[in-house]
Amino acid sequence: MSSSDKSKAKLSQWDALMLESLNAYGWSKEERLRRIHAGELPQDESKFKFDYKLLTASAASDPATFEEAVYNGYQIKFSTLRGISSWLLLALGEEAELSLEPGQESVSAKLTVEERDRLASTLSYGWVIHGEHTGPADEKSAYRVEPLNRL
Repeated sequence: MSSSDKSKAKLSQWDALMLESLNAYGWSKEERLRRIHAGELPQDESKFKFDYKLLTASAASDPATFEEAVYNGYQIKFSTLRGISSWLLLALGEEAELSLEPGQESVSAKLTVEERDRLASTLSYGWVIHGEHTGPADEKSAYRVEPLNRL
């Protein structure tokens, strides 16, 4: 973890997923933050069935952290395999492949260099991204996310 990661706002995985899901509405960061604080959020009709009242409550409990997360990014406090897969879909629009075979648990996806870096900065401690980028930075390469230590 770099020193810049230590100062990043920390969000729960669920709050991060809800925040990323709001990107689909195309609101500016200012508008998104205003709507979250005001509780002026849509009914979620996605497979996730987010209850955005919970996001409003989280933002109200720690407004400074939440504002930091919206404007400057965040790190998830505790990531899970399914959460990483969901984050990739919501944040990057990337369908990931989930492997749940014991001892081989991982999430695989094709990402650009910028997407890979964003994922790396968002993951909680305890995860590692494997794979080397081939070709131009804006082309996608295969990466695999897995636990740093296996039990």
